[in-house]
Amino acid sequence: MRLRPRGFTLLELMVVVAIIAISTAVVSLALPDPSASRLEREAARLIAFLESARAEARAGGLTVIWVPQPNGPDTDYQFMGLPPKATPAQQWLEREVRAEVVGGRSITLGPEPVVGPQSIVLRLEKQQILIGTDGLGPFDVVRAGTPDIDLPPLEGNPVPGEASAN
Repeated sequence: MRLRPRGFTLLELMVVVAIIAISTAVVSLALPDPSASRLEREAARLIAFLESARAEARAGGLTVIWVPQPNGPDTDYQFMGLPPKATPAQQWLEREVRAEVVGGRSITLGPEPVVGPQSIVLRLEKQQILIGTDGLGPFDVVRAGTPDIDLPPLEGNPVPGEASAN
């Protein structure tokens, strides 16, 4: 009686390695873009800040304005009209994030309950998100994607591939 040697053949090992390689490739393609998730986190954070400031403006009868321009080296945007205790953080978590108010320079958050339609474009690298409100409902993400979406370019920072108007 002859015993068969134990172990794997070269063909069996190659098949296992090929299956592992294909599985790794599929998983790596399925991972989300890290800049997109960072921008989504910034959008969610800004929405929370805007809604908090909007509630404070309504409750206190205050005129509150959000401006996406820095007011010094430690700020990336400002909430004008809020008392100091109610003012949220004024820096992006990701320092490369840029924001622009669509069709204006600022967002009015109160004191009126209906503020009119307003929107903000947030950009990080090649990703962008449009945050907006119809004036009655809360701020929320309207659209997200890459620069091939027809969102307006930031002033002074044209979208790559677009000609400058100057």
